[in-house]
Amino acid sequence: MLTVQASQSSIFTPGDRGIMAKSVFFSFHYKRDAARVQLVWNINALEGQPLLEAQEWEKVRREGDPAIEAWIQKQMAYKKAVIVLIGQETASRPWVQYEINKAWADKRPLLGIRIHGLSSFGSVDRPGPSPFSAAAGIPVFDPTVKGAYGRTDSQATFNNLVKNLEQWSAQGVVRS
Repeated sequence: MLTVQASQSSIFTPGDRGIMAKSVFFSFHYKRDAARVQLVWNINALEGQPLLEAQEWEKVRREGDPAIEAWIQKQMAYKKAVIVLIGQETASRPWVQYEINKAWADKRPLLGIRIHGLSSFGSVDRPGPSPFSAAAGIPVFDPTVKGAYGRTDSQATFNNLVKNLEQWSAQGVVRS
């Protein structure tokens, strides 16, 4: 878990940033949220790393931790920001935590976007906890829209994400 004190983080107002983070690294829980992440990736507002098919991910995973670290290093190398796509179990995933800590160490802008309200094979999920330390002040955006009877409206949630994704990408926090 990120253990940075609030005094060590720099929080910028949107006007201080000025440049949209067009090229980003998406961090997420592959097994549970791959279909939701595909929806985000297909918005085409940002350029993310290539999404691995399950078969390709298993090949990298079988090669062990050094291979996974090398893949993350290569994919994150020239990205302007890291966006953690937060589903129900994202915060507990060790590789997500590794990616968060790497982004923080590399002083890359870091932010989270909740994706539990996007449809995955016809159903939405429950929100999960933030994967960030409260002390770090990393913003988490939630595009979730509630419809009739308090149920999540996945289409309205998707439309809200489309409308805001590019703007949110410019609001990451960088370790000072």
